[in-house]
Amino acid sequence: MLPLSELLYEHVAVQLTRQIEDGVYGPGDRLPGVRRLSRQFGVSIATAVEACRLMEDRGIVQARPRSGFFVSDAEVPGEEWPESESTEAGPTLVSGQARVLELVQRHAMADIVPLGAAVPPPDLLPLTALDRCIGHVRRVQGRRAASYDFPPGAEELRVQVARRMAEAGCRVSPEDVVITAGCQEALVLSLRSVAAPGDTVAIESPTFYGILQAIESQGMRALEIPTHGRDGMDLEALETAIDRWPVRACVAMPNFGNPLGHSMPEHRKAALVDLLASQGIPLIEDDVYGELGFADARPWAAKAYDQRGGVLYCSSFSKTLGSGLRIGWAVPGRYREAVTYLKYATAQASPTLQTLAIARYLAQGGYDRYLRRVRRAYQRQVSQMAQSVRRHFPEGTRISRPRGGFVLWVELPAPADTLALQRDALAAGISIAPGPLFSPTGRFGRFLRLNCAHQPAGTGVADAIAALGRLLQAQTTASPRSG
Repeated sequence: MLPLSELLYEHVAVQLTRQIEDGVYGPGDRLPGVRRLSRQFGVSIATAVEACRLMEDRGIVQARPRSGFFVSDAEVPGEEWPESESTEAGPTLVSGQARVLELVQRHAMADIVPLGAAVPPPDLLPLTALDRCIGHVRRVQGRRAASYDFPPGAEELRVQVARRMAEAGCRVSPEDVVITAGCQEALVLSLRSVAAPGDTVAIESPTFYGILQAIESQGMRALEIPTHGRDGMDLEALETAIDRWPVRACVAMPNFGNPLGHSMPEHRKAALVDLLASQGIPLIEDDVYGELGFADARPWAAKAYDQRGGVLYCSSFSKTLGSGLRIGWAVPGRYREAVTYLKYATAQASPTLQTLAIARYLAQGGYDRYLRRVRRAYQRQVSQMAQSVRRHFPEGTRISRPRGGFVLWVELPAPADTLALQRDALAAGISIAPGPLFSPTGRFGRFLRLNCAHQPAGTGVADAIAALGRLLQAQTTASPRSG
């Protein structure tokens, strides 16, 4: 028999682990101090310390000097990742994206629980501070705010963007930055700068449907590369695809990709950049979630490893300061002149008032403090959503474990059909994003993406997840039995 002290600390560790699995403590949450744990479980402080150390050895918690023990964002023991579907198909034209317009239109309706489009809720945004900045610009720079802001855009914001990109490991000057109307425009301009209609573009699979729409709008072909929810794009599969097909460009989201929430390790980002550079293939990097990681340190962008100007970096403030502002930027490397001209030829200018207001907001300070607050909020809400899905969805459901952002990727057991689920959910007042939207060929029919940005309390989110579970149960019951 084990000594009593070992039995006690193992018991405490098991009970705390169960609380984490039940969502009492989510990823990034601080556990009670060891004195409080000793009182809670009726054990000595030394036993409480040993229990926390045992959980640390198992990867369940992390110790932070002089701060205590915090729940890790590592995998839940025994839980599997959603499968990353491999494909042998070659380049293909994008189809089926017309459904996205209905999805985003429904998202804004007052009677819909918005679990579909990945949009931050107004109650988490710094609207008061932004309003003050907009008012100041109108009073002090009214004439300028009413005029065109021609490319590459207001220097004030380009300076602030360059400073922020230093946090992502990128040495960027204001002259390297081109202001755009959101990240989507940056993506389209970047694609037009490096490829032509009919060209093949390698993409993550699954990938954000906005990337698919950008490729579709330019008459290009998409080549799906298997992507894992932990490490991102399969570089070996990408290398094989490059050898087999004439890949003209690659589009990826290495940091907290949408919909998987993956975070590509730094050495793999460097390897991705080196592989593409060796073949003369530009990388278009979508880093729109880069500042919404759950860890303390902001991950580097793939752009940080770019030595030849072949990475076209794209991002925006849509996921942090509000999607309605429509302010983004590109750092297109050696394609800067092409992107700048295409920006002018396509839209002439970006919204001047919003550009100057965001520049003032960033210059005043407080943005990092705001980001720390919303990161914790999104981390907590993603964890709560995952717990609710586990509780209500069918047995065999598998859930992503995002390292940042605010979406979940869910794999359902057969015979689930998320296109049918989307139709039934809309009738019940709930929007979801079905898996086929995230593939150029409509794959991932048993997958869906859920927006976790809205706080469960008072928004009907908890009831909506329960309702989705009932709809899935009805699908299973209605499915004919195999013979």
